[in-house]
Amino acid sequence: MSLTLKRTPLYSSHIDSQAKMVDFGGWEMPIHYGSQVKEHEAVRAGAGMFDVSHMTVVDVEGKDSKAFLQKLLANDVDKLKIEGKALYSGMLNPQGGVIDDLICYLTDYGYRLVVNCATREKDLNWINQQAADYSVTISERPQLAMIAIQGPEAIEKCCSVVLEMADTIKSLAIFQGKFCQDWYIARTGYTGEDGLEIMLPDTQAAEFWSKLKNAGVHPCGLGARDTLRLEAGMNLYGNDMDESVSPLESGMGWTIAWEPVGRDFIGRSALEQQKQAGVSYKLTGLVLEERGIMRPHQTVHFSHTEVTGEITSGSFSPTLGISIAFARVPADAAGTCHVDIRGKRIQARIVKLPFVRAGKKVFE
Repeated sequence: MSLTLKRTPLYSSHIDSQAKMVDFGGWEMPIHYGSQVKEHEAVRAGAGMFDVSHMTVVDVEGKDSKAFLQKLLANDVDKLKIEGKALYSGMLNPQGGVIDDLICYLTDYGYRLVVNCATREKDLNWINQQAADYSVTISERPQLAMIAIQGPEAIEKCCSVVLEMADTIKSLAIFQGKFCQDWYIARTGYTGEDGLEIMLPDTQAAEFWSKLKNAGVHPCGLGARDTLRLEAGMNLYGNDMDESVSPLESGMGWTIAWEPVGRDFIGRSALEQQKQAGVSYKLTGLVLEERGIMRPHQTVHFSHTEVTGEITSGSFSPTLGISIAFARVPADAAGTCHVDIRGKRIQARIVKLPFVRAGKKVFE
């Protein structure tokens, strides 16, 4: 493995837990700690934790903060009426392609953004470029580590190791964050389970991680994180959306705030033209009806058209015991289709996302 890979403050904790480390967006990160399936099941049944310190935290301050984000983001930060409330949004280019997806929190000093690690440099360049016309200060917070604790027992177990913060944690509504001392605790996540994402000083991360582990929170790697988010119907940047496709073709139409009509966010004009012309593709769920595993870039075929679709994310679902996938398919596709797996066309069924909610199958 290259010595140039970056490491999080929890690197030694991962090694101590016998993690298998891989290159993920330039970071040396754990893919699993021995069993991806056991880690997946721990989150669905109890509590698991993920090191997400490689993600990028950016604070936006200044008198034009709101006006700036109203231009930068496709969603409307004016929806954030309560301090700490969070918003999911795409950050688009002028052609309507997705530069990145992010979470935006309203804070007492402005806003906090959490963006993906692999897009860090591109995101920061774009944000700073767009900020030039506004009275705002953009500050990255590389000194913060970030730990996600997820699962039906996540909040209970987390409170048991930080008793002094338990009241703050229990007061959080879904998709809301609060400062507690020098930690920022948010009731958000990427697994479809209840839980927390906690930003804390990097010097305190290893001790907190160890306490959580001793309390029965299972360390989980990127492998389990991917199957959990797939079951939960959550997009992965670079797989399910990127700068070449719009939110309308990526299952993110609900994140676009068309009202007020006068808000001219970057990419709005292109999206309006696409809507008027008709959106050609949609992102949907697929369930394989025979043996096999769907993987990204496999081709999807339909009986009603020669136009093909493509798997964007696919894997085996530990919860369902079958292969599931996201696919970008013609907008009028419905019913059954066939996925080309190693030259053989295997029947699959188009379903509405998500696949799993609160540990249970939810699609028809």
